[in-house]
Amino acid sequence: MLHVVLYEPEIPPNTGNVMRLCANTGARLSLIHPLGFELDDKRLKRAGMDYREWADVQHYQKFDEFLQTEKPNRVYAFSRFAKSNYAEICYQDGDALVFGPETRGLPKTLLNSLEEEQRILIPMREGNRSLNLSNAVAVAVYEAWRQLGFK
Repeated sequence: MLHVVLYEPEIPPNTGNVMRLCANTGARLSLIHPLGFELDDKRLKRAGMDYREWADVQHYQKFDEFLQTEKPNRVYAFSRFAKSNYAEICYQDGDALVFGPETRGLPKTLLNSLEEEQRILIPMREGNRSLNLSNAVAVAVYEAWRQLGFK
């Protein structure tokens, strides 16, 4: 099983979309608090629709708590400042794919705690700033799941 980790997500529809994605791919979703919204937000519910009950969603107050509890195989942090291409990673069952908040990305302390090859990017055209969070998660999850034979 893949772990999708949203670190302090801020926008309810993005989290709802990721929740739906995880329900449909079998990935576990871990939300690292604080969240930028309430879990009963109607925008979250609308985006997640009826998939929320099928999604395996865990909550953690700190990223370290996630690591200690879930013990992921490997951790990959997505950042526009990384150098390793997401499509060149050989994903394994149990890997964690970590994504930062929409307005600021992952904190440098978290990124710097990982080896350079664990910091990965999704390529974009020169001069563009970022992808939508739920789109970036979908790109990464489907590549990892494809490599795992869609199990």
